[in-house]
Amino acid sequence: MDIYTILLIGLGLSMDAFAVTIANTLCYQDMHKRYSFLMALTFGMFQGVMPIIGYFAGNVFYKQIAALDHWIALILLAAIGLNMIKEAYEEIKSEEEIECSNNELTLKMLIVQAIATSIDALAVGISLSALNVDIFSSAIIIALTTLIICVIGTFIGKKTGILIKNKAEMIGGFILVFIGLKIFIEHLINNK
Repeated sequence: MDIYTILLIGLGLSMDAFAVTIANTLCYQDMHKRYSFLMALTFGMFQGVMPIIGYFAGNVFYKQIAALDHWIALILLAAIGLNMIKEAYEEIKSEEEIECSNNELTLKMLIVQAIATSIDALAVGISLSALNVDIFSSAIIIALTTLIICVIGTFIGKKTGILIKNKAEMIGGFILVFIGLKIFIEHLINNK
C-alpha cells in the first residue's frame, strides 16, 4: 500500500478526533495552548496505537482471512465510513448545539474521548493486517496526520465554531469508503 493511501486513511480516521477537538475548543474557550497541543497529541497517539493493536489481532487470524483480505478491507472501511456519514448527517439534521459541561476538560475526559474516536482505527488495523502492510510506518503516518489535523482543529474551533464539525466527519466517512473501494478494485484488477 502506498504512502498516499495511508495518508488518506489517516485523514479519514482523524475526522472524528478533529470534530471532537473543535467541540472541545468551543466548550473550553479559555484552554491554554499547551493543553490544546496535549489534546492533539493524545488523539494522535491513540489513533496511532489502535491500528497496531488491530493489526496484531488480525494477524492471529490471517491464515483464515487471507483469501478474503480485499473483501474484509472493503467491508470494514465502508462500514466505518458509512457510519461516520450517517452520524454526521443525523447531527446536521438535528441541528443540536454542542453541550458543554461547566467543568474543565480533564485528562481522564480527554483519554475517554481519544479511545472513543480511535475505535475505528482499531478496525482499520485489522484491515491492514489482511493487506500485510508495514503497520509501524502506517501507524506513525496515521498518528502524525491526526496530530496535525487536531492542531488545525483547535484554531478552527476558536475561529469558525460548529459550522465545520459535522461536515468534517462526513468527509472522513467518504474518504474511508473510497479507500475500501480502491483496495477492492485494485485486487480485482491485479488478480485477473
